[in-house]
Amino acid sequence: MALKTLSKVHFKPDLRSARGTTIQRGLAIRFLRIVTLVFLDVIALVIAWRLAVFYGTPLNSPWTEKTSFLLLVLAVEIGIIAAQELYKAGTYRRNYPSLIKAVSLSELFILLIAFLYEPESYISRSTFLIFWFSSVAFISTGRCIFDMITTLLRKKGAIRYPVFLISDTKEQEEHIRLIEQENCYTVQGISDSKCLDRAHREETLESLRNQGIVEAFVSWNSIKNRLYVCWHFHTAGITIRILPIQSTVCHPKSVLWMIGEVPCMTIPAPIIAGSDFWVKRCFDLCCSIILLLILSPVYLLIALLIKLDSPGPIFFKQDRIGLHSKKFKIWKFRTMVADAEKMQKALETKNEIKDGVLFKLKNDPRITKIGKILRRYSLDELPQLFNVLLGQMSLVGPRPLPIRDVEKFQTAHFIRQEVLPGITGLWQVSGRSNIDNFENTVKLDISYIENWSLWLDLKILLKTVQVVLRKTGAY
Repeated sequence: MALKTLSKVHFKPDLRSARGTTIQRGLAIRFLRIVTLVFLDVIALVIAWRLAVFYGTPLNSPWTEKTSFLLLVLAVEIGIIAAQELYKAGTYRRNYPSLIKAVSLSELFILLIAFLYEPESYISRSTFLIFWFSSVAFISTGRCIFDMITTLLRKKGAIRYPVFLISDTKEQEEHIRLIEQENCYTVQGISDSKCLDRAHREETLESLRNQGIVEAFVSWNSIKNRLYVCWHFHTAGITIRILPIQSTVCHPKSVLWMIGEVPCMTIPAPIIAGSDFWVKRCFDLCCSIILLLILSPVYLLIALLIKLDSPGPIFFKQDRIGLHSKKFKIWKFRTMVADAEKMQKALETKNEIKDGVLFKLKNDPRITKIGKILRRYSLDELPQLFNVLLGQMSLVGPRPLPIRDVEKFQTAHFIRQEVLPGITGLWQVSGRSNIDNFENTVKLDISYIENWSLWLDLKILLKTVQVVLRKTGAY
């Protein structure tokens, strides 16, 4: 693809960053549901407790006389119900067998607390049994009433989630029927898989935001080659549900969700969209400032050695293609002779990368004596901390490539330009220069984007130190 088109690309943020602080869409309804269920359970437990104390065999005990013990009972009961995920939407809150198990478990836990705390003055057995059975009955009845009222309101069009369906034309009718089985969604729009293509996805996301879409249902056939698009939904605060799911498919951020009798893969939206990415940027800035201050003597020593070793500048500056194909100047310590870029054309026939997209040569004659040492320990990359400080790069991400390499990209390769480039990345810690095929590099970059998390970045940084010290694949 000609690089002329790259200069026309307007600056856009990193794929993983939100456009401003965005609260998860539909959060208010979810929060209201949880508060209502907790309130109903508390009322049910209080009534059950009062009935048990009134009708049970009287026994002088602080458990029946002090309000603080009732609060302890409520805390234990609600805590265990919540731990069993019985306040979640859908089939979770209607899972009555699990609800009965949770209430029974909490009753036994309270019994254990009472025995260890004050074994001589607990409530009578009749009071305990009445509370146990009435708790189960009242909580289950409360859930049933809640479901009946919710179903009635939803039939009248209230408390429904506005959703958007993206699937192939031949699948749309079947998927609409599937979504309508859940009786809590209003399908506000339908489109085919083309709306997720590179040329249309920004327009699609903007339209979904304007419509106030809470969840997007996407068929597996529509997204199987575009899993990175999940980040667009993620940072827009929109929950994405992928349907129907195949048993062999498991995206790392997904959870299973039942729609009727069919399981689908769900990638939930975060509470505050883009928060993880901004933590990453703060970490990048803090680390780059600290490292620049600590390593300043090392910078001076390397600069002196380069000057003494060969004529030419201390730093090597080169145009690289970064975020959204925008050009920027990358900084490195010079490890080659001054006219190295002019000499590359004569060396192209010796390129060791099979598909020719990247240029790698193990015994490159252009590398200086000091340059070999700097490259072996990746010390030549240290000036890129300035690029991190300027926001052009991150500590971890796909490596920014020269214009010569990007000009040979195919359309599928441009996904790696959707995130901030990095000083190190999954490619570097998975073999570095030993990888001899650009397609394998792209696969690693896509794997990084799809699986990205703060923890993954930290693991790559720690592994980078290990790889550099061992000089694995460096030349």
